[in-house]
Amino acid sequence: MSVSGKAFDFTLLRRVIAYVKPYKTWLWTSVGLTIFMAFLSPVRPLLIQYTVDHYILTANPSMLLSMTLIMIGVLLVEALGQFFSNYITNLLGQSVIRDMRTDVFNHITRLRIKYFDNNPIGMLVTRVVSDIETIASIFTEGVVIVFGDLLQLSVVLCVMFWTDWRLTLISISTIPLLLVATNIFKNGIKSAFQDVRTQVGRLNTFVQEHITGMNIVQIFNREKEEMDLFREINHAHARAHIRSVWHYSVFLPIVEILSAVSIGLLIWLGARGVIEGSFTIGNLVAFTLYVNMLFRPIRTLADRFNTLQMGMVSSERVFAVLDTHEYIADTGDIKPETLRGQINFEHVWMAYNEEEWILRDLSFEAPPGSTIAIVGATGSGKTTIINLINRFYDYQKGNIRIDGVDIREYNAQAIRSQVAVVLQDVFLFSDTIANNITLNNPEISRAEIIAAAEKVGADAFIRRLPGGYDFNVMERGGMLSAGQRQLIAFIRAYLFNPAILVLDEATSSVDTETEELIQKAIDTVTHNRTSIVIAHRLATIQKADVILVMDQGRILEQGNHQELLRQNGFYKHLFELQFKDQLSEQRS
Repeated sequence: MSVSGKAFDFTLLRRVIAYVKPYKTWLWTSVGLTIFMAFLSPVRPLLIQYTVDHYILTANPSMLLSMTLIMIGVLLVEALGQFFSNYITNLLGQSVIRDMRTDVFNHITRLRIKYFDNNPIGMLVTRVVSDIETIASIFTEGVVIVFGDLLQLSVVLCVMFWTDWRLTLISISTIPLLLVATNIFKNGIKSAFQDVRTQVGRLNTFVQEHITGMNIVQIFNREKEEMDLFREINHAHARAHIRSVWHYSVFLPIVEILSAVSIGLLIWLGARGVIEGSFTIGNLVAFTLYVNMLFRPIRTLADRFNTLQMGMVSSERVFAVLDTHEYIADTGDIKPETLRGQINFEHVWMAYNEEEWILRDLSFEAPPGSTIAIVGATGSGKTTIINLINRFYDYQKGNIRIDGVDIREYNAQAIRSQVAVVLQDVFLFSDTIANNITLNNPEISRAEIIAAAEKVGADAFIRRLPGGYDFNVMERGGMLSAGQRQLIAFIRAYLFNPAILVLDEATSSVDTETEELIQKAIDTVTHNRTSIVIAHRLATIQKADVILVMDQGRILEQGNHQELLRQNGFYKHLFELQFKDQLSEQRS
């Protein structure tokens, strides 16, 4: 995705500022403090100038003490003002990005599955975490601070010219060179910062994908090759940061040199004026302080502008996610509390990519409470049927009806709340077994969890775990076997009491002993509810009311187990392949 690179993209800035509306009091307090601090900044040099000229050179100890106490008071006010200004701007920034991060995450959870097929998860993690964190700098180091620095420069320059225009011209004589250096630095650091953000995204994506798939890396002995790739990406990441460090390493000494030259010229020419009587020593002392007050904000302004620009770049990336409307059209308004579970596919055609049909003129009926099994080769369209029932994807032709109503007339969330899915690869969160079963639903009691586990037949194995239902399964359920994860998924499905249950290869990756437990769980959770069962193992679907045999998006055969065997077609061939050992024993 391209980025504009504008330091002040007002369209983006307006969208970010829109998040400030709930915190307008903090914003205006911050602006007020910034203005107050800008006008307070030249007070101490003025007091020092007056004190030197009137109470030090003329030796007035009592007034010197009074003026010192006043200056300490001003210093304390400045310190308090700086504290509250920093605290409020950071509080404002963190509040804004908290709300923005919530909006982005909420938006991502509503995107259709196809979006995640086409966008790396690591990129989305970068958008939600580090890119949004960078946006906070628009407030903590950006707009308000830049405004404060510019206002302080204006106020200090006005006071300097009001005090003595000749010393002012001497003091700012090196400013043109500083502005040239600042502009060069700004352009260089902008490119470096953009490279840093790009490399952070690449690094996050690589690390997230490879840690998630570490078992594949180790199984295929790819540690060295993947380590080489990581070194390359990590080296590019370090190079990008070193580029930014190099620009700072050159720019900051130049600023210090020009500042020292200004002070040197001021003292050299100003001292001659003191000797000639055209300036006072107090003038020299005050203007030395003014030079520091001029150079400090000018030195940081380039950095502020680039920080602001990085905030704009991150904003553009984040809003690109928010502006993504990869939604399933959810115009239905029917929200049934319960469904009977009748499913009708009527001449359904579906393609993920235009005209590359996955389902071709598919028609079948699942009466309420029936079990429909689907078998077929990989790519025959079995999983697509699940995605359509859950409204994760849309179909192009035909109709899908649930309880006689077009599925698109239902609210998508209402339909999904009535459909439970148990996948082959069960995803568990890094949390307790109880929380993975309830998905942190506080309305489900521990007693209900245990009763469901007993019904499914999983209570015994859970109680053997350290902590029982409070056992932490760790990331993706890594502390449990595939079969145990499947049983947890069955408890979850049973507890949510759906009208329609979908089982996608639920027994394909477990041992025989665990398969018996899972088969019992299947019998429990499918009882009296419409069930769609996708399976490779034909032993698990022989009790199904109807078995659909699919190939390339079409139904080749359909009927119950005995009917399909009598048809002497593809299903019988598949059955004989899977049970040839048992059939051979029977014949012998």
